[in-house]
Amino acid sequence: MLGVLVDEGHEAMSARPAVGKAVTLALSALLSCLGVGCSGGHLDEGAPAGSAGEAGAAAAPSDGAGGAPAQISEEPAYASRVESFEPGTGAGYNQDKLPDIALGPPVGKGRQAGSLDVVSLGAGGEIVLGFGELGIFDGPGPDFVVFENPFWPGGDPTQVFYELGEISVSEDGETWQTFPCDSSGDGQGNFAGCAGFTPTLVYDAASLVPLDPAQSGGDAFDLADVGLQRARFVKIRDLETLPPGPPATGFDLDAIAAIHAQ
Repeated sequence: MLGVLVDEGHEAMSARPAVGKAVTLALSALLSCLGVGCSGGHLDEGAPAGSAGEAGAAAAPSDGAGGAPAQISEEPAYASRVESFEPGTGAGYNQDKLPDIALGPPVGKGRQAGSLDVVSLGAGGEIVLGFGELGIFDGPGPDFVVFENPFWPGGDPTQVFYELGEISVSEDGETWQTFPCDSSGDGQGNFAGCAGFTPTLVYDAASLVPLDPAQSGGDAFDLADVGLQRARFVKIRDLETLPPGPPATGFDLDAIAAIHAQ
C-alpha cells in the first residue's frame, strides 16, 4: 500500500486530492528524508469551566483576586491547554503527542508546503484549547489566529489544499458563540469565517510582536463578529471537507494565538 501511495505522491500534491493532508505531507517528508521533531505529552482531560471571579463580558476583566483589573499582555499568547478532544473518523495522526503538539507557536512551512507539526481531528472531530489564566479580548482588528497546514500547489492560491474547521469561542466553556463559516467558498480559495485555508508562514514568534496575521499567516478572527468582549476557550470542529474514513484525517491543527491577550 505504501508503494501505491508513493507512486501517487506527485499527483496528490499537484491537484485537489481525496486524501488527508497530514498523510500526504508525511509521505512527502519521508521521501525527501526530512525529519520533523515534535514534543510529547499527555492530554489534560479536564473540562473547561468558568471562574466565579471572572467578569464574563467586561472589557477589563478582574483577575479574580480582589477585583483588580487583569494586566494586558504586550506579547501574543499561544494556547497553553488542551481542554478536551473528541476525535472523529480517521483521526490519530500525532494524537499520541497531545497536548504539546497543539500548544505554543505554530511551525509554519510557507505558502507551498504544509507542516507536519499538527494533530488531525478526524472527520467531524472537535478540540477545545484554552489560554490558562489569560483570555482573548476584543481589541482593534482581529483578536486571535488559528493555524492549520493548508498550502498552495504550484503557488496558486485558487487551488489551495484545505480542510476546513468551524470556530467557536466561549468565556465559560459552556456557552459558545460560533463564527459563520462559508464552507462553499468564493471559488478563489477563500472561505470567509472558516479556519484552515490560509497557509501558515515561517516567522519568529519571539520577534513578531505584536502578532501580525499578514506576516504569520493563519486565519484571523475578531470577537466583535460574534458579539463577545472576551473569550477564554476556542473550539474547532472539523467540517468534513474530505469524505470521512481513512486516509482522510480532518482538520490539522497546528496552533492558536491570541493577538489581544489579557
